[in-house]
Amino acid sequence: MAAKSDYYDILGVSKDSSADEIKKAYRKQAVEWHPDKHKDNKEAAEKRFKEINEAYQVLSDADKRSAYDRFGHQAFSPGGASGAQGFGGASPFNGGFRVHVAGNGAQGFDFGDPFEIFEQFFGGGNPFAGQQRVPRYSITLDFMEAVNGVEKEVGIEGKKRKIKIPPGVDEGSRINFGDFLLSVNVKPHDTFERDGADIYSRVNIPYSLAVLGGEIGILTVQGVIKVKIRGGTPSGTMVRLRGKGVKNLRGGGNGDHYIKIQIGVPQKLTRDQRQLIEEMKIEKL
Repeated sequence: MAAKSDYYDILGVSKDSSADEIKKAYRKQAVEWHPDKHKDNKEAAEKRFKEINEAYQVLSDADKRSAYDRFGHQAFSPGGASGAQGFGGASPFNGGFRVHVAGNGAQGFDFGDPFEIFEQFFGGGNPFAGQQRVPRYSITLDFMEAVNGVEKEVGIEGKKRKIKIPPGVDEGSRINFGDFLLSVNVKPHDTFERDGADIYSRVNIPYSLAVLGGEIGILTVQGVIKVKIRGGTPSGTMVRLRGKGVKNLRGGGNGDHYIKIQIGVPQKLTRDQRQLIEEMKIEKL
């Protein structure tokens, strides 16, 4: 999985740039990569546009910028920098627009729709001529509602209306219903993390299973599946479950599910268990 790009590199500024320089850089990049200017490759432009807005929202805020300068993207990963664990010390999870700043009194920041921020930057409107402004609304979905899709009853201009959210939407997704645009926010999940169509989770297995091998049930967004654990599996092993992730919003099948194996070490042993462990001691590896 590709690492997240450096926020300063995204905006094309240096780490000692002033707030005014960051603002000017955002204006230039956001105008250049606005999806309305890239009709032939709108998907790639929209991805880049979101990255630019995410970078700006961090670097234009003194507290968020300070946290980023100290901890990098770990400052915005689940659990924050002080609790960053697993996956090589750097979270592979997409922080999206929900940021958790680590440290005492850790505070959560919720970023808004990047398209709304862009319009606010330009005084409340899209600067591109000929673009008809349509109403924008936002909706917050549970994690699994975003994964599986859901039908919701919402209030639009004072009227109740049923809308269908397609499976695979993610934090920051926009859905065009013709007469209005809907921005999606997604609540975090207790077990799963998500990066695009890929899912990440951790699983603890008994020491005996790691040594001897066997099968274990793994919870995925598609339900529980049996996974074979090889004998001698070390803690920290990554296992890829191909096609067990989220449906790609624009087609092309499903993403993958990556699980990180963590081995549970028993805290208390019986006399017989201790004797067996003693017998397993290996002086040289």
